[in-house]
Amino acid sequence: MPYDVSGFGFQIFLIGSNTFPGGFLMTAFSDDTDPMDIPEITVADVGMGLNGDLISWSRAEPLKPKFAVIEGSPEDINLAILLEANRVGAGKTSARDIITATAIYPTGATVTFLSGKILGGMPAPSVASSGKIKTKTYMFAFQNRIGSGV
Repeated sequence: MPYDVSGFGFQIFLIGSNTFPGGFLMTAFSDDTDPMDIPEITVADVGMGLNGDLISWSRAEPLKPKFAVIEGSPEDINLAILLEANRVGAGKTSARDIITATAIYPTGATVTFLSGKILGGMPAPSVASSGKIKTKTYMFAFQNRIGSGV
């Protein structure tokens, strides 16, 4: 049986509790880096007892996806607004958004990331030596996830 693993039609719906309470849809993903990258996580640690017994314990770790969007797209503009709204600095306050992001895959499967924060992103456009404006990547951390997976 052939498997179709196409990502065409992938979308993300992102909500920022204070900055974007109604949320916004993201579909304008980059062509030069992964549109959504979720690094692997470690869910347990291990050690060895004095006499060679394996000792293990569970550990919590945040889920840290990165989203890469086309420079200047509505998605980029909204993510830049979200980043700036949550940046602290002299003379400004932070929106302290709680982020929810739902990834919608072409198969209809969804994964919703819950209780998150925006961690970082590019605060202004950068230019590559090729002359192209660089793709902006925005980093998040989430406490949990629910959904049908993929």
